[in-house]
Amino acid sequence: MKKFALDLTVKSLEHLSDKHVLIKLTHSAPLPQMLPGQFVEVRVDGSSTTFLRRPISINYVDYNLNELWLLVAAIGDGTIQLSKLQAGDTLNCVLPLGNGFTLPKSVDEHPLLIGGGVGVAPLLYFGKQIKDMGCEPTFLLGARTKNDLLELDQFQELGRVFITTEDGSEGEKGFVTNHSILQKENFTRISTCGPKPMMVSVAKYATAANIDCEVSLESKMACGLGACLCCVEKTNEGHVCVCKEGPVLNIKKLLWLH
Repeated sequence: MKKFALDLTVKSLEHLSDKHVLIKLTHSAPLPQMLPGQFVEVRVDGSSTTFLRRPISINYVDYNLNELWLLVAAIGDGTIQLSKLQAGDTLNCVLPLGNGFTLPKSVDEHPLLIGGGVGVAPLLYFGKQIKDMGCEPTFLLGARTKNDLLELDQFQELGRVFITTEDGSEGEKGFVTNHSILQKENFTRISTCGPKPMMVSVAKYATAANIDCEVSLESKMACGLGACLCCVEKTNEGHVCVCKEGPVLNIKKLLWLH
């Protein structure tokens, strides 16, 4: 896909929690085609400690409103600076980057989308595309507490939503791989994004249940183009750059379970 370096305009910024912000961006021209699971490289202006762009998952694209949504966890100097943006500010983004999730092959499939923390971000746009093709997605979302659950209203508009929290303040207590829905229903494919320990557990479950599974890796990606080699992942096909070959990879290619 063709890549663009665009000066996007901040349309709005919403604080979803004490550390999560939803940035809605627009452009003077129609936004380019983007796939669920792809990401953008954001230039951080105004930070004396942030020299490299920051990779941010594409949270949602609304072509009718010409909006791109980025869900950001403000935990470092760069992302904290992004959380201070205001409507009307300019944000330079290189997009779209990487490879996205694989859509179900038919409307008869039973896809499960599992997200943890801010890793739920790419699953919203993916769920929208699954619904648009006439297939209902099921979401399994995990967080530390109910205050860390993000965009629940938007997910519930797209499909069924099941929740786990580590403290039991919402949904079932525990981790996503402990949720009872995994024992009650048979899913045909799993797509997941979140902390690596969570995704490894999901991969183990999917492998044991013989379910096709894709994971979106959250690696440090400085260039987003496969040039700097800082996001290399070992696979059974050799070393690959996550930003170019991923961030979405089938677990069959990874060495996590070997």
